[in-house]
Amino acid sequence: MTSLAPWRSPLARALHRNRSLVYARYVQLATVRQNGHPANRTVVFRGFWADTNQLRFVTDNRSEKVSEITLSPWAEVCWYFPNTREQFRLAGRLSLISHNEPDSTLQKARQQIWQELSDAARSQFAWADPGMPRVDAAAFEVEPPDAQTPLVNFDLLLFDPHRVDHLELRGNPQNRFIYSLVENNWSQTEVNP
Repeated sequence: MTSLAPWRSPLARALHRNRSLVYARYVQLATVRQNGHPANRTVVFRGFWADTNQLRFVTDNRSEKVSEITLSPWAEVCWYFPNTREQFRLAGRLSLISHNEPDSTLQKARQQIWQELSDAARSQFAWADPGMPRVDAAAFEVEPPDAQTPLVNFDLLLFDPHRVDHLELRGNPQNRFIYSLVENNWSQTEVNP
């Protein structure tokens, strides 16, 4: 078992203190397109994987971000919490867990997160291919897929942070901390805001 990183406690506190805001679970995920340009989108934080420091997200493997992650697994997450006026920037690596994942533990994690989704969220994975020309509205009127078995195009996305920049915007001066993972050990440094 991996020990929990020192940034987990401030992040958990921010999540708790912003829990009344439904959008506090939305983060910005930046990757790099095949042409080298940045790509940024909003994704929903689905909790941590077991007792690890890995953040869980879900994605449709027909989406552009999958090819971006395949090209380069490096990404950054930016998270802002309005109630506490805090920003977390997490840099790290993404891992896609697809239907053909050979690791049974990861496959079980993929199935579990599928089961945690609402019917409406699962139904989006049965819609027409994302990013393709718009089709008739009937293609979006689908029955919710089976709640137990993930669709083939459903992927679990695990984000493994290697660096976390935590900025507390309250106060004068503000507080800023950098957490870095070096040789499986986390260090924490207070820096100027």
